[in-house]
Amino acid sequence: MSVASAVRTRLGRVTWIQRALLFGLLLAAVWTGWETRGLTARMLKDVVVYILLPATLAATHGRRLGWRVDRRAVRNTVLLALFVLPFYVVGSALPSVRAFYPMWGGSLDGYLPHALQQFVIVIAAETYYRGLLCVGIRDLGRKAAFVSPVIYAFHHIGKPPIELLLSGPTDVLFGLVDYESDSILPSVVAHGGGLALLDWLVLHDPLFAPEAVLRWLSWVPVPL
Repeated sequence: MSVASAVRTRLGRVTWIQRALLFGLLLAAVWTGWETRGLTARMLKDVVVYILLPATLAATHGRRLGWRVDRRAVRNTVLLALFVLPFYVVGSALPSVRAFYPMWGGSLDGYLPHALQQFVIVIAAETYYRGLLCVGIRDLGRKAAFVSPVIYAFHHIGKPPIELLLSGPTDVLFGLVDYESDSILPSVVAHGGGLALLDWLVLHDPLFAPEAVLRWLSWVPVPL
């Protein structure tokens, strides 16, 4: 048997799930090592690493990454968006959140183009985390929703502590909803819409007094 034939035989024994997970780890390393400056550069990086490369892998294997819309996906999108809405509204009054957002220096004057570019970044992130690493490997069953929380949390290092604390549970929640929907639409809308709303709220006076919110959340074990 030739070397080429031996390699093809070995590759043929690697399952789709194994390939998706290995490729996902490679993409995480590439994304982490690719340094960018500014929102536009970050958007281009995410489109390449989190959309184009996973989509190419899926297409060559006849797999889907959850880019679909149907009645169940729309219903779950509305429910998830309503569930996360209070978190964004209340969180927008926290001093640590208001000091960090909007990312990349957003302002009211440039809010719309800024929000649109961020939404592209969200689509990319959801294609990777909830597409490739959840809906794309749904053969695992609901366990697929527990594949990416550690990577997702790692990529939230440097953000407000409360966001880092919630990143793992949020990843699991979004993953489970997308898994049940067989679509990433719920997490795209909840994440992208929530981020746009958060920026808008942070650029205005808080809806709730920060002192009151800090009292309500005094039990949270991280700086707020």
